[in-house]
Amino acid sequence: MKFSNAWLREWVNPDLTAQQLADQITMAGLEVDAVEAVAGAFSGVVVGEIVACEQHPDADKLRVCQVQGHPEGPMQVVCGAPNARVGIKIPFALVGAKLPGDFKIKKAKLRGVESFGMLCAQTELELGDDSDGIWELPADATTGTDLREYLQLDDSTIEVDLTPNRSDCLGVAGIAREVGVLNRCEVTEPAIEPVAPVIDDSLQVSLLAEEACPRYVGRVIRNIDITATTPLWMQERLRRSGLRSIDPVVDVTNYVLLELGQPMHAFDLAKLTGGIKVRMAEQGEKLTLLDEQEVELKADTLLIADDKGPLAIAGVMGGLDSSVTGATKDIFLESAFFSPLAIAGKARSYGLHTDSSHRFERGVDYRLQEKAVERATQLLLEIVGGEPGPVHLREVIEAMPAERRINLRRARVQSGLGIDMPDSDIVEIITRLGLEKLSEDAEGWTFLVPSFRFDIAIEADLLEELARVYGYNRIPSVSFNAALDIVPRDEATVAQNRLEQTLLARGYQEAITFSFIDREASAKFDPDVEPVALQNPISAELSVMRTTLMAGLVKALQYNLNRQQDRLRLFETGLRFVPGANGEALKQERMIAGLVYGTRQPEGWTGSKDLVDFYDVKADVEALLAHYDAEAEFSFAPAKHPALHPGQCAQVLRNGEPVGTLGALHPQLQQAFDLPKAAFLFELSLDGLGQAVIPAFAPLSKFPEVRRDLAILADVETPVGQLAESAVKAAGEYLTDFNIFDVYQGKGIDFNRKSVAMGLTFQHPSRTLNDEEINAAVEAVVSELEQKYNASLR
Repeated sequence: MKFSNAWLREWVNPDLTAQQLADQITMAGLEVDAVEAVAGAFSGVVVGEIVACEQHPDADKLRVCQVQGHPEGPMQVVCGAPNARVGIKIPFALVGAKLPGDFKIKKAKLRGVESFGMLCAQTELELGDDSDGIWELPADATTGTDLREYLQLDDSTIEVDLTPNRSDCLGVAGIAREVGVLNRCEVTEPAIEPVAPVIDDSLQVSLLAEEACPRYVGRVIRNIDITATTPLWMQERLRRSGLRSIDPVVDVTNYVLLELGQPMHAFDLAKLTGGIKVRMAEQGEKLTLLDEQEVELKADTLLIADDKGPLAIAGVMGGLDSSVTGATKDIFLESAFFSPLAIAGKARSYGLHTDSSHRFERGVDYRLQEKAVERATQLLLEIVGGEPGPVHLREVIEAMPAERRINLRRARVQSGLGIDMPDSDIVEIITRLGLEKLSEDAEGWTFLVPSFRFDIAIEADLLEELARVYGYNRIPSVSFNAALDIVPRDEATVAQNRLEQTLLARGYQEAITFSFIDREASAKFDPDVEPVALQNPISAELSVMRTTLMAGLVKALQYNLNRQQDRLRLFETGLRFVPGANGEALKQERMIAGLVYGTRQPEGWTGSKDLVDFYDVKADVEALLAHYDAEAEFSFAPAKHPALHPGQCAQVLRNGEPVGTLGALHPQLQQAFDLPKAAFLFELSLDGLGQAVIPAFAPLSKFPEVRRDLAILADVETPVGQLAESAVKAAGEYLTDFNIFDVYQGKGIDFNRKSVAMGLTFQHPSRTLNDEEINAAVEAVVSELEQKYNASLR
């Protein structure tokens, strides 16, 4: 919101400079971006009048003018502007004047003719964008008056960067209300009296989309003089607010928008067919907007239409075909309340952003429409004349915003703000903000929220208003005292940062990727699950929620490879989002995933150039599982996964239940992502891994260990892990260590068989084991393997 300081002072005039005022409203939550002068720095420029004008004797494009305005009488000025002519009032820079850019006007001679001054265009004074000719001032301007005094240029503009919740300050009226509250000043509004109708003409209005537009006000004005000129004071206020003057009708609607905060629109009455219909668009309808672009309307777009078709996108922009032109004689003024939800995002969906949409999507006072129409009518009659009809109101009461009443407790003010504020100050601040006190009791007050404050809904909102108006800098800084109990930490819970530190120690780096990916990538990594689609995605490439962390890590790998980083170890912790089956809620599961790629060791003269393989990533997973101190509960089993290599993929099981996956990236995906080498990934469910076994002391045995080594012949297809699991179970309670130290296939062994060498270590806690006990345990292992796997001693 950009406004003139002088304009604001007509509403409320505290004893503050423009900069002090800007600092004050910034501290009240309305951040000021800039305070700037309304015109360039110049002096010695007066209102001049051309009293004579003739062609330059030696130049076709120059004119020799006699200009009134100098204290000593008419001065001769050579001018090249095409609009220089007798009778017009213009800015006249006298000899000795200084223009913006430190340009000093001197006596000059142009093609042999002396020139005593300069006739100025808007751009030369930094007072506008028009540079096509000299600036023509109103005919009633007093000749010889200092231009800065005449235009009141000793003024500044204040630009406020409002947060979306403060739509009530998108008008001078709202800013004035805030300044009045902050300084306890009276706010003087311009007198807006209802304009009595002169004619009975009106248009029938039908609200066919009641929830989106429950209130619509219209008025017919006939026989206006569109050729009239917008008063200079209004043009200047528009310019100082960042808007250019177009024509009197558009200028008045823009002026009311800036003054009251109510967007308005004027239609050429002769171009309307039948009545006004506020409805939703039909798919495929088209409309040419005021900026001359044709748009195909979407079905969720609210329209202003007539019997013939669309006239405007409601709350965004009007149509070209029904716009006011130089031939317009009769107009229809529109002022409506549109639901913020109906307008939000619509302008952006068509590549637009307008002053109207900026206000409507944040919320416009839903009781302001009649006042805005009366104000606009009042100004139009003063400028273009005309015959007004009656104000026509259509309202669907049940669809209007509900009345809001808020209880404010005295105790809550003290506890929430930390200060004791007098009751009189509390009531004064809140009522000056526009709220109405309905009742008061021992506990507090009940207030009625005004129609222009969409951001006040609960008691905490009133506390915020009290704090910012009272002054954040006046609220003392105190240290809060609280009893903080030390919460015991469950030793069986493995902290996530311990897992992260383990991976960091093994050479990994943490990656943070988006929780949403493109649908195509989701289909590649998890084709059996339909992901949850975002309603308002950042882009088409980030349109669905991820069902696996692997997709983001592979994208990160691709990104790094494109930047010559060819050895990576990445991990990520985060949520995956799996839609529930049979109407169940969305499942959000905590995961940890990792990716390794490139050589096993960093480049160096002592390191090998071997590439990572399946067992490198398996070792990393085992390092994570070791935190749970329950290795016996975890196992690995061959598995299939759509994103992983069919021959290098395993499931991680805990007590037979899958808790994760690891393996090499599928060759098809490797090719799709243009990866020169194989990448290896793992993904584990943090919740599925469960809890760790709490360490407990066991006495150390002082009796000797006994080790026996066995070489077992088994079928090639028999997994070694299964052999080991069965051997450990059969060995008995005195087995303290077990390891596989050799697997052999080749000469001397049937090609359908393999030799698995295993070491078994036995120890008794309170005595020495004898040979009979050891032999019995070994025989039990051999017997179990023979019966279960058709294995034999080699």
